[in-house]
Amino acid sequence: MSRWIPMLLVASSACAASDRAFPLREPVAVDTDLHPVSVACRPSPTPKDPHNVSCAPDVYVSPIIWDGADNLLFRPLSEAVGIERHGEAINANSLDEVPDSAWFTNRLGGRPIGTEELSRGACSPALILDPDGSADGTWLIDHGKTDGSSPGFRVNIPGKGKYLFKGEPPDQPERPSAASIIGAAAYNAVGFNTSCEQIVYFRPSLLKLAPGLTHQGNFGAMEPFDQKVVDKILADSPHRGELVRMQASAWLPGYLIGPFGYTGTRRDDPNDVIAHDDRRELRGGRLLAAWLDHFDAREQNSLDSWITEVHTPKGNPSASPGHVVHYYLDTSDCLGSEWAWEEISRRLGYSYVADWGDMARDLITLGIPQRPWDRVRREHGMEIFGFFNVKNFVPDEWKNEYPNAAFSRMTERDGAWMARILARFTPEMVATLGGMAKFSDPRKTAYLTSVLQGRLDKILERYLTRLSPIADAHVVGTDQLCAVDLAEMHALRPAAAFRYDARLSNGVALPVSHSADAGICVTLPHVAADGGSPDDAPGRYARVEIGDGVARGGIVAHLYDLGATRGYRLVGLDRPEP
Repeated sequence: MSRWIPMLLVASSACAASDRAFPLREPVAVDTDLHPVSVACRPSPTPKDPHNVSCAPDVYVSPIIWDGADNLLFRPLSEAVGIERHGEAINANSLDEVPDSAWFTNRLGGRPIGTEELSRGACSPALILDPDGSADGTWLIDHGKTDGSSPGFRVNIPGKGKYLFKGEPPDQPERPSAASIIGAAAYNAVGFNTSCEQIVYFRPSLLKLAPGLTHQGNFGAMEPFDQKVVDKILADSPHRGELVRMQASAWLPGYLIGPFGYTGTRRDDPNDVIAHDDRRELRGGRLLAAWLDHFDAREQNSLDSWITEVHTPKGNPSASPGHVVHYYLDTSDCLGSEWAWEEISRRLGYSYVADWGDMARDLITLGIPQRPWDRVRREHGMEIFGFFNVKNFVPDEWKNEYPNAAFSRMTERDGAWMARILARFTPEMVATLGGMAKFSDPRKTAYLTSVLQGRLDKILERYLTRLSPIADAHVVGTDQLCAVDLAEMHALRPAAAFRYDARLSNGVALPVSHSADAGICVTLPHVAADGGSPDDAPGRYARVEIGDGVARGGIVAHLYDLGATRGYRLVGLDRPEP
């Protein structure tokens, strides 16, 4: 039995039968934003078709300078003077989870994922490239890469489609492509929509350059994209013998309408009704970003796509009805990316590029206290990972490059939700992520795997020991409420520390069985008979409070007793603040 049960839990649920927190209905499992909707048609001329008409949301262009200025200056200023206030996320369902939606699909949090599925990421078998089975000159470069810091080009491959090929900086060979593949696989496994990413070793003779191409960097003018540029990109990329290593990103399906913002909604999408900074999956994404050190998680590294329901011979991708799907893109800055200035590189993950709070503290303390970025060091022989480590990582203090509204509004509940998903990454899965990097030096694979595992352990230690780590609650048979304790599963405390206590809201103790795999089951006494009163009668309502002796807070299960024949129905879960 547990050594204690938070008195607040008992007091707050003393009148369970008369105070029904949840109605008798199934928890929301799928959001309606996946339903097709129509958008008013309007002229949308393109260079190829000046008479083009679009019936999809407008294409949103996100200027990188404005987004940085807004999040570094204007939004923090408006919040400081009290213009905006946010509480808990509003799209969690009655089981304290996030329904499937156009933003998120419950994968790892809802079912086991094998290492093969993990390593495949968002790539279907049809999208996997086969350089050895392709003829020379069949991979057509038809577009120069027009944004982002990494060099690259678009390739049209027969039978496969379009891919964006990205090169790598010589000072961190193999890290960006490894980060892209590992980051996309992790985001996909957790539940986010991502592009299909893969590392490709290929012979340059496969490529054929279309004439008359141009390209543009983040801030540069349009320039010719010719064979000289291609040769430079290939020469700067890592090689394995005669083969060139590059990252290949499969083109997303649908009609691309620009990135999503981390605040507000897309006003011309009828399905987009929840402010993005009030969505739990976007808030909780901060912990996933912290794990991988994805400091570049900003709106420019996202993309929305309109998926039409209209299938015509001409195949207009902007036809209505349809729906928007929201994608995370480009995780190449994970795993220790660096800026050109070491002073900034050392601060990444610990402080914003322009951090007013840190500046104020430095002013008051005269800069005397040592900060995390004063202590970080590159690991000898592992310089490609920059300052990515375990030692200096503090999960709830991690910061991205500049403030992200959804990340800034992550609450304890949002973080605990993401931690429960990340807890499903087994050591074998973490090792699989490390192996996906395809490093030339196996020591780098071992180092990366150890850092990923160490940072994950710190996240679980922080977020599975305050709010209850008990998850996967479900009714077995007619009178068993079963679940799994993720904190015990990961041995966050000695086994003897986990002592389970279950009680009805009136204080009556309930028997708890416990299995070696951190599973628990509570035997429920029937509080109502078969038939008679309606299924949702107050007398059928029951609350069961469970503590594990480790987490500061317990979990409260809300159920209806439909009698000995039909048994209990779980309708809600609470994780009260301790």
